[in-house]
Amino acid sequence: MTTHSRGPGRTEHLVLPGVLTAEQAARTVEGILAVQRADGAIPWFRGHHLDPWDHTEAAMALDVAGEHARAEAAYQWLADHQNPDGSWFAAYPDRPSGVAADDPGDRSRETNFCAYIAVGAWHHYLSTGDDAFLDRIWPTVRAAMEFVLGLQQPGGQIGWKREAPDAAGNGGAAVTDALLTGCSSIHQALRCALAVAEHRGEPQPDWELALGWLGHAIRSHPERFLDKNRYSMDWYYPVLGGAVTGVQAKERIEEGWDRFVVPDLGVRCVLPNPWVTGGESAELALALWMTGESDRAVEILRSIRHLRADNGMYWTGYVFEDRAVWPEELTTWTAGSLLLAVAALGGDEATTAVFGGERLPVGLEPDCC
Repeated sequence: MTTHSRGPGRTEHLVLPGVLTAEQAARTVEGILAVQRADGAIPWFRGHHLDPWDHTEAAMALDVAGEHARAEAAYQWLADHQNPDGSWFAAYPDRPSGVAADDPGDRSRETNFCAYIAVGAWHHYLSTGDDAFLDRIWPTVRAAMEFVLGLQQPGGQIGWKREAPDAAGNGGAAVTDALLTGCSSIHQALRCALAVAEHRGEPQPDWELALGWLGHAIRSHPERFLDKNRYSMDWYYPVLGGAVTGVQAKERIEEGWDRFVVPDLGVRCVLPNPWVTGGESAELALALWMTGESDRAVEILRSIRHLRADNGMYWTGYVFEDRAVWPEELTTWTAGSLLLAVAALGGDEATTAVFGGERLPVGLEPDCC
């Protein structure tokens, strides 16, 4: 594997006409770096909490900007804070550097949050070619995936979470209800985890079977998931997570387009609310790129220029009936998702490999059920 030599602070490849100039991209990266703590943690914004999924999304954005040391620090934070069962808590309050995060605000453990480290770890390796990093992070990834797959149900879907443990640190009931968006994200994470395993020469046949069952459930059994079809993520995430591809992916995107896309403003988060959000818009752009709809993807990204703040960060959302930013939050994960979408459209090798999926392992499709 050839190590990339982009170097810190290099954002020329993140130029996308009508979306980002090199100077604007650099400002956005600086905005994420300004929020990252000295211990590597990346909260939503200073004073707010960190969750493992959004922390990883922001770390991936740092890698596309060549900030590899800062991205690695984010993954080291995850390794340092992993629970003995392979999980992470759903939320960690923002704390000053050096103060232990031993009292998270939400001690439940969400499966899709825990799985996403596999996507970030493989993306970091593809960005850097650093085998030593992959050796160090592999036990963390393996433990996380074992925790996640411990909640897989007989139909292939994966339960949403384990509840918080009791005061003595024991247990935490399994929530077996499954979320389509979360399971679609896990589908991508399992493929990346398998790629890490294969690269290390440690095949995981049980994971391959689990991936096959999960993909089958996503594609063929909507009844196995909680009904959240008012949310745009349930619309596009089966495509973004790589479970639905080809003609079926294009048909799925077309089916929901008029319901969720607000021309010149972005993508609604949830129907019927008049609220567009930057994260969902950038993720849809990634899904569009995956289906070969790059022109449409660029238009979606251009439509959320109104969410960009003077400091280079992006507001979480906008209530268009009130012409008001809401909530008044400049979130690292919103900025991160936009940078990742731009990187994919710009042909960044690591990002296209992780989201394009052509070289990622595929699961074994079950013969029945």
